[in-house]
Amino acid sequence: MFTNWRIFAVNRQKTFSVHIHTTCYCKIKANLKRSKTQVPLTRSYSSPPGIVGNEVKSLHSIINPPVAKIRNIGIMAHIDAGKTTTTERILYYSGYTRSLGDVDDGDTVTDFMAQERERGITIQSAAVTLDWKGYRVNLIDTPGHVDFTLEVERCLRVLDGAVAVFDASAGVEAQTLTVWRQADKHKIPRICFLNKMDKTGASFNYAVESIREKLKAKPLILQLPIGEARTFQGVVDVVNREKLIWNSDSDDGKDFERKPLSEASDPTLLKETVEARNSLIEQVADLDDEFADLVLGEFSEDFDLVPAEKLQAAIHRVTLAQAAVPVLCGSALKNKGVQPLLDAVTTYLPSPEEREHGFLQWYKGDLCALAFKVLHDKQRGPLVFLRIYSGTLTPQSAVHNVNRNCTERMSRLLLPFADQHVEIPSLTAGNIALTVGLKQTATGDTIVSSKSSALAAARRAGKGERKPGRISEAESVLLAGVEIPEPVFFCTIEPPSAAKQPDLDHALEHLQREDPSLKVKLDPDSGQVSSLWPRRGHAH
Repeated sequence: MFTNWRIFAVNRQKTFSVHIHTTCYCKIKANLKRSKTQVPLTRSYSSPPGIVGNEVKSLHSIINPPVAKIRNIGIMAHIDAGKTTTTERILYYSGYTRSLGDVDDGDTVTDFMAQERERGITIQSAAVTLDWKGYRVNLIDTPGHVDFTLEVERCLRVLDGAVAVFDASAGVEAQTLTVWRQADKHKIPRICFLNKMDKTGASFNYAVESIREKLKAKPLILQLPIGEARTFQGVVDVVNREKLIWNSDSDDGKDFERKPLSEASDPTLLKETVEARNSLIEQVADLDDEFADLVLGEFSEDFDLVPAEKLQAAIHRVTLAQAAVPVLCGSALKNKGVQPLLDAVTTYLPSPEEREHGFLQWYKGDLCALAFKVLHDKQRGPLVFLRIYSGTLTPQSAVHNVNRNCTERMSRLLLPFADQHVEIPSLTAGNIALTVGLKQTATGDTIVSSKSSALAAARRAGKGERKPGRISEAESVLLAGVEIPEPVFFCTIEPPSAAKQPDLDHALEHLQREDPSLKVKLDPDSGQVSSLWPRRGHAH
């Protein structure tokens, strides 16, 4: 696979040996070609900053919402379950794109790398910012290939909730198990979306049963499909006893009708829904004592009288406790079921203040953020993604990197929107930011307002200094970083000529900051530069 990368030069020069795990050689190729013209984007994704036109929203309207209105979520699944398509629909229905992108057409927002568009897969995670009915949603689309497991790992570290997408015809698949275990490790509440209900062989009951058996989870059925495969028309909202039917003449799925179920028009569907709702109430009552007291006391004789708001609040608590997972269904490609999914994200997944982070008590409101991803931009240099846990981040301010014991100045602060970014004046706790100007920060580094702030936090945490004036090793890891797997794949790369050697050095230096699993070393005997990149699976 890497044979074509071995370009033997006429003159003697360094030979790069690469061990690969997560991002595959296409990212190396992309970095080596950065001096060339970039592939033009085929459509405009958002209006210019501060301008609202053609009903496309401006990100400036939601810079700093209340923490309770923020949702930091990730989309995770097995390959081809429909993560990127679901993300694309979410952006369209929330008003941040003018047209629906398609993976096969190579014009999706979050798959913006040329290699992603060529292959129709997600290689690196991408962050998008949007709002939905007054809620701020920071959404990260993660890869589904096992090759890019580290991309999922480092993003799950900073999320408050996740949406697990399933192919309704396949149920739980191999990589579904992997990402589910990763979410378990980070104790992330999640909801399930059974996608591709229109696909031949789709089975709602089979998919739900596979979640129960293979993931050892307790599914809470919040929706029932109206038809399956070719007969799929819409969904039934079990909580509110309503049916949602999408207009078959609508090209973009915005036009759908919500109607209460009635005995006269939908006797069979109403009966199934009532049975499913009663079962849901019993499940939730078994898992939530507060709801159980309510049901057994006030509504013991008739579950139909249980208010939807009380049931939703109980489902939210159960989801937050990770005692069960809400299950919804739809077809992202056919533009059905995505709007109710967005409603479920804001209703059932937690806000940042509902997640417990023990280290926050050490900072007393001072800035504390975690760098979880680094990208390199040709014009702006390193772009560092930060999850802000406490305090406020402002541009043109100095921040302290605890892990590297250095102070850097952040020049600009941006809101991430896939490959486009909007500059903002400040950002508060609970948000995900993109910063410019942090030259030394890498994945897993802890960012605070100053060195004295880090020392004060360390003292509160009960960690003493080992040497005066220096931050000890115990204090330097105040926030857990990302666990990097050991390298298992090796290859060598040579530049076509000695003149290209600096470009290759520069590209590999950038790649090491972007992907912490890449290790580069020089063999003193042969003069070869060996790069180690752990990976599972095979190169693409």
